[in-house]
Amino acid sequence: MATGRAANRAPLPLTSAPTRGSKMAAVAVAVAVSVERLRYLLLLLLWPHGTDSFYVPGVAPINFHWNDPVEIKAVKLTSSRTQLPYEYYSLPFCQPTEITYKAENLGEVLRGDRIVNTPFQVFMNVEKKCEVLCNFPNKPVTLTVEQSKLMAERIREDYYVHLIADNLPVATRLEFYSNREEEEKKKEKDVQFEHGYRLGFLDGNKFYLHNHLSFILYYHREDVEENQEPTYRVVRFEVIPQSIKLEDLKADEKGMCTLPEATGSAPQEIDPTRENQLLFTYSVHWEESDIKWASRWDTYLTMSDVQIHWFSIINSVVVVFFLSGILSMIIIRTLRKDIANYNKEDDIEDTMEESGWKLVHGDVFRPPQYPMILSSLLGSGIQLFCMILIVIFVAMLGMLSPSSRGALMTTACFLFMFMGVFGGFFAGRLYRTLKGHRWKKGAFCTATLYPGVVFGICFVLNCFIWGKHSSGAVPFPTMVALLCMWFGISLPLVYLGYYFGFRKQPYDNPVRTNQIPRQIPEQRWYMNKFVGILMAGILPFGAMFIELFFIFSDYRWWWRTFLVSGGSAFYVLIYAIFYFVNKLDIVEFIPSLLYFGYTALMVLSFWLLTGTIGFYAAYMFVRKIYAAVKID
Repeated sequence: MATGRAANRAPLPLTSAPTRGSKMAAVAVAVAVSVERLRYLLLLLLWPHGTDSFYVPGVAPINFHWNDPVEIKAVKLTSSRTQLPYEYYSLPFCQPTEITYKAENLGEVLRGDRIVNTPFQVFMNVEKKCEVLCNFPNKPVTLTVEQSKLMAERIREDYYVHLIADNLPVATRLEFYSNREEEEKKKEKDVQFEHGYRLGFLDGNKFYLHNHLSFILYYHREDVEENQEPTYRVVRFEVIPQSIKLEDLKADEKGMCTLPEATGSAPQEIDPTRENQLLFTYSVHWEESDIKWASRWDTYLTMSDVQIHWFSIINSVVVVFFLSGILSMIIIRTLRKDIANYNKEDDIEDTMEESGWKLVHGDVFRPPQYPMILSSLLGSGIQLFCMILIVIFVAMLGMLSPSSRGALMTTACFLFMFMGVFGGFFAGRLYRTLKGHRWKKGAFCTATLYPGVVFGICFVLNCFIWGKHSSGAVPFPTMVALLCMWFGISLPLVYLGYYFGFRKQPYDNPVRTNQIPRQIPEQRWYMNKFVGILMAGILPFGAMFIELFFIFSDYRWWWRTFLVSGGSAFYVLIYAIFYFVNKLDIVEFIPSLLYFGYTALMVLSFWLLTGTIGFYAAYMFVRKIYAAVKID
């Protein structure tokens, strides 16, 4: 096939009215977004919804014997209203003789976890009716005015306390009647669990603290030999928080107490304007369970409205495949006719008179503006794609157990660093294909553009979190470690991949590019790239999306495919704003800043990921259709 004899021929100007063939010049944009949507739903379906897989090596069950200590640790305090986690002892809780913090991995630090020991004394299969946690009955805990103000503020902000026993998080049981018939309501209740327990509650203008915790721990008796001591494993950890006034807690000198009747007790009020005296107490109850250790996380991971969830997934998949079939038939039918007409050699004059999308063959592969930035963004998108693909695969194998706290975030961070070699390779090869020459600068841009934006946003947010003394603030040594990973692992790997990608043969385009670019007429308003982004993202695979096939007569498709393919990210941002306004109760400045800061990072990453997939799908499509046409 001749590919370049007409390369220097004076190009004909494009007409403003698109023909049937010229409308196909931008089918690449639609195919890009179509492939991306299909991939997104497939990944959603492949995501594991249960815990039947094996656990990561090293996370082995702990066998307890009767009266063995079961350590209760505190993780953090969280609130959906402030989005600011705090460590457990930021509030005046009872403290042990020696406070010991657990060594945490990168993911735990980034999540704001600060796991620390507590003074709770719990022993395997040993009941405790009621026991004072700290001090003595004749010397209750006294909260100063400042401590009382802080406690009342945390209660008003709806904070939850998170504890763990044998690495299993505490949960509060919620029982309620679902929308059943009246006869069925009398039979059973629906049970759900929420992580942690409420610090307290607000009644009118008064604050009440949950100062008594009733722990309910479930154990599974393991099969042992006849003469061996029975062994137990913790399989569930529940708590019933209660607020009991100091005068109603009848405690003796040994620290044992008696709980009052539920109907005759008054809650423990916290007055933020004065000192408050109270007792922290707890009780322990053990129950045997048929749940095995390998399935103990099912309770915490069970989703509500499972039928609705699966119905939504199945509905999306059906719509995707149905509309994909329609689009495929339209594209194949149109392309077959066009290619057959273009390749006819019966009428020489018709062959010389180019029309349709063949008309722009000398310009379709013309390098776009800012090729270095485009290739750098696409390289970062490849990094994200490889990272997400491996994380999902590892999670499907069960290697990211929920008992391995922070493992998901730690794995994602390290994988992104190591995937820099692939991002650099693809960026370098594309940059050379786009006639770029400054490969060192391009490699540096690839390694720093997207990570630099992410690091800059996170650093600004972290400064505000530091000001709030939240455990969610990344410590300075951890920031230094992340910088060392960035410049010590990711940057060299990007340079390495970029070097080999730039040296590799560039992508072989099927047609040559004219020296003189073809004149493009003024486009109508609905052919603007930003309008295309909005239309591509508003209804994925919608009927309106088909019309996009027939409105592009512009050969400058490089940036367009990248931007339009990530159009859904804009609507993710719109929904995040809608959710913030209508669903959340965040009113303070810093929590709002955190919400929109993290949303911006999510939208940016989603745009890079979908835009990269869409771009490469479009590039392969354009190369394929022009390779099938005879060019004189």
